[in-house]
Amino acid sequence: MTARAADRARYDRATAHLDAPLAIVDLEAFDANADDLVRRAGGKPVRVASKSVRCRALLERVLARDGFAGIMSFTLAESLWLARSGFDDVLLAYPSADRKGCAELTSDPKLAGAVTVMIDDPAQLRLIDEARDGGREVVRVCLELDTALRMFGGRVRVGARRSPLHSPAQVADLARTVARMPGFALVGIMAYEGHIAGVGDALRGRPLRSRAIRLMQATARKELAARRADVVRAVRAVAPDLEFVNGGGTGSVQHTAAEDSVTEIAAGSGLYLPRLFDNYTSFSGRPAALFAQPVVRRPGVGVVTVLGGGYPASGAAGQDRLPVPHLPEGLSYDPQEAAGEVQTPLLGAPADDLLIGDKVWFRHAKAGELCERFDVLHLVEGGTVTATVPTYRGEGHTFL
Repeated sequence: MTARAADRARYDRATAHLDAPLAIVDLEAFDANADDLVRRAGGKPVRVASKSVRCRALLERVLARDGFAGIMSFTLAESLWLARSGFDDVLLAYPSADRKGCAELTSDPKLAGAVTVMIDDPAQLRLIDEARDGGREVVRVCLELDTALRMFGGRVRVGARRSPLHSPAQVADLARTVARMPGFALVGIMAYEGHIAGVGDALRGRPLRSRAIRLMQATARKELAARRADVVRAVRAVAPDLEFVNGGGTGSVQHTAAEDSVTEIAAGSGLYLPRLFDNYTSFSGRPAALFAQPVVRRPGVGVVTVLGGGYPASGAAGQDRLPVPHLPEGLSYDPQEAAGEVQTPLLGAPADDLLIGDKVWFRHAKAGELCERFDVLHLVEGGTVTATVPTYRGEGHTFL
């Protein structure tokens, strides 16, 4: 029996009493992935990206482990909810225009002490000030650096379009703006190198493109390390008590951690290990989060149909944004239908061994987005479900 076949047997046994659709997290794989992130971080704390987990119980589990400290959140409403729930170090990774949330943040000393907001423009500071509604609490601020690699005089750009702050001078100028404004305290710098951390460099069947990606990433790492160090020096000249410099992502943990200027690493997807993280030479992990759909039809030889399954991930539309049939091995989509809203035909010899009601196990393309489809996650240890915990959705929250 292969390792994947053994996993299927365990998952089927553990969930035999449960009807699909359902989602599980294999805790042994989850914990092993957490250990790998800590190992690659080389002694620097890992801040957990909550958008990649979206389950309070699992955030608590990973933060209880040595090597993890703090949360990187994705909306202000989520940040405030987490802070009220007892998480005392929440870095909001994206600027917010949530005026109601800003009013709450500036009116509550507990929230203001626990949550750090992200900015890359003075207008974001003004929005917070205008939303205070009498709140006088000092707002903790982090500046985001644009990590994109610019080549040929800026005519070529590689990297996500996030912050407009690219040079040390630009970041230092905004740092001085924060320092001049009452009611704000500059505490951190964040730089997410998505073109390195979130792009696989070992694409199956595409050796030339994989080589080109590795060359780009090596160039980008070298350029960013030097520029990030210059940015940190420039900002510390304005704010010498800067608390943290955050960088990285699941795919770049060990590279980012090697930079002296970086004090902590952000990561989250590596805990669940969705399918987009299969194509890396820098690390490997174990799929920990899966979902099962029930077989409801057998249209013919080598074909079964499962209920639902059309759960595409965000990003540029393409085959790589679809979930992938994982167990049993050997199933694939009908290219005319792919993953459907209410039914998904699957092709392959293993289909002939599946009966009505059997489960087919899938992996989502991205990590936390899976939790927007399910109210609960069943936590599997060995061949048993040992707990069932709510996702954000299961607690009544869809923050974005």
